[in-house]
Amino acid sequence: MTPSILPLETAYELAGLFDSLSDPTRIQIISLLSDEEVGVTELVAKLNLSKSAVSHQLRGLRDKRIIRTRKQGRNVFVCLDDQHVAELFQRGLEHIQH
Repeated sequence: MTPSILPLETAYELAGLFDSLSDPTRIQIISLLSDEEVGVTELVAKLNLSKSAVSHQLRGLRDKRIIRTRKQGRNVFVCLDDQHVAELFQRGLEHIQH
């Protein structure tokens, strides 16, 4: 069976996904979200970054559908978009620890 080439548009989308995962701060955010939903205030404290810096990283992850947000009053909570993201993160982690 001859492997088929991905359509260029799909290749760009996949490259964009991996590009959004190429930042260490974004990886730390994903690791914090891998088990539960976390408030933005808690992310700011755990990452020891400004709220602006965390918001910037979250925007990039949200644009690629890696995370989703939920507002409750004045608080914003963040979680991984779906199980695929958690699996992708876990597979990558297993790969580098192998």
